[in-house]
Amino acid sequence: MMARTLGLALWVLLPVSGHAQRVLTLDSCRAMALRNNKQMSVAKIKQEVNANLRKSARTQYLPKVNAVAGYNWMSKEVSLLNDDQKSALNNLGTTMATHLQSTLAPLVSALPSAAQAKMGQDMAQLEGALNQTGAGVVDAFRTDTRNMIGGAVMVTQPVFMGGAITAANKIADINEEMATNSLEVKRQGTVYNIDQAYWQVVSLRHKQKLAESFVALVQKLKGDVQKMIDQGVATKGDGLSVGVRVNEAEMALTQVTDGLALSKMLLCQLCGLPIEEEIMLADEESEGLTVKDGQLQESNLALAVAEPSFAMQNRPELKLLQNTVDLSKETTHLLKAGNLPQVVLTGGYALSNPNTFNGFEKKFSGVWNLGVLVRVPVWNWGDVKYKVRASKGATTMANLELDEARELIELQVNQSNFKVKEAQKRLTMALSNVANADENLRMANLAFKEGTASYTTVMEAQTAWQQAQSQKIDAEIGVKLSQVELQKALGTLQ
Repeated sequence: MMARTLGLALWVLLPVSGHAQRVLTLDSCRAMALRNNKQMSVAKIKQEVNANLRKSARTQYLPKVNAVAGYNWMSKEVSLLNDDQKSALNNLGTTMATHLQSTLAPLVSALPSAAQAKMGQDMAQLEGALNQTGAGVVDAFRTDTRNMIGGAVMVTQPVFMGGAITAANKIADINEEMATNSLEVKRQGTVYNIDQAYWQVVSLRHKQKLAESFVALVQKLKGDVQKMIDQGVATKGDGLSVGVRVNEAEMALTQVTDGLALSKMLLCQLCGLPIEEEIMLADEESEGLTVKDGQLQESNLALAVAEPSFAMQNRPELKLLQNTVDLSKETTHLLKAGNLPQVVLTGGYALSNPNTFNGFEKKFSGVWNLGVLVRVPVWNWGDVKYKVRASKGATTMANLELDEARELIELQVNQSNFKVKEAQKRLTMALSNVANADENLRMANLAFKEGTASYTTVMEAQTAWQQAQSQKIDAEIGVKLSQVELQKALGTLQ
């Protein structure tokens, strides 16, 4: 029976023991956030789109080959001869025979009857032959265009387009670069947000441990005061005062625990994990959060102190604004091409049925062709001129925005640099305050045990110790966040 009960207990406990928390480092959080961020995915797709558009723009330099074919039915055919001309040709022999008979009638009447009969037969044969020849001419001029089939293969090669193709290719290059810079902006923003959330969780976890330690301190003091009350050397009011402090410490612990849970939910959401998943961060249980060697790129920090313009070469936001300026300039060049002549070479092969290359023939036949097309703008009421002026105005505005951004980023780098120095000083002071608070608490506890100090002295020392420890945690996290902020200001946040 005992073995069965033990086996059942182990079976119940197995799922609990098998459900381990996921341990996440800062790097793993960054990697998951970058993989799951939808805006990053959109930016990557835009990058691919602009890469394909750039490839498409390159094809504008190359010749284009097009093949066309068609069929056309008409209720009437095209006729080169009118009805009178057709009638005249069909009756050509009859008309000529009648004219000859009327002209030669006096002469014919003087001939013998046998000769007249012979001439009549000849005239009849001539009339038939001429009528047949005329009908053949009418048939030869028939187009038979009621059913027409045609096709062509055309080749076009731009020779000079006023610089429009070159400008379009440069615009495509700039758009692709803008997509890359936009992706970098979103990447750095995602990393920055993850770092903020990560160190917020670490800070709250350390404050939770501090709150637990503080609760244990005040509860121990409460126990000591209760013993003094039992011995009659302390009043019940003293016990109530310490009890209030215990309740405050427990409430503070509850608040920081709730805040920690919410912060972990936010971090899970940023990382693309279910918000209810149990996670633990690698820096949660560390004893201290002092800066490790290599945590911040010292070369970048030195450059920031010596020359804030280092950020001008790395900030993707500035690169985006510079792309905007370049894009506006190329747009101006593209618009100017509207006032310049354009030259295009054309060539190909065209065929049709019926065709007219050997009279009108009811069969396919074609011809090669080669030509030059020239388009010269003559008058457009200043349309292009006004568009060019507007584009130049847009370039001026983009340059002004770029200059302003440079000034703001220079200020941001200097501010971030000061924050790093200030955070280091605050951490040094906090560590000194912690050492003093530890010694003060030790002396207060010793004096309380020896009866030379009251419980209020101990509570004051405990409060000072708790505040010093909290300030130390804030200072350590402040150092981390100030470093991240400086890296973001320099454009080197990886």
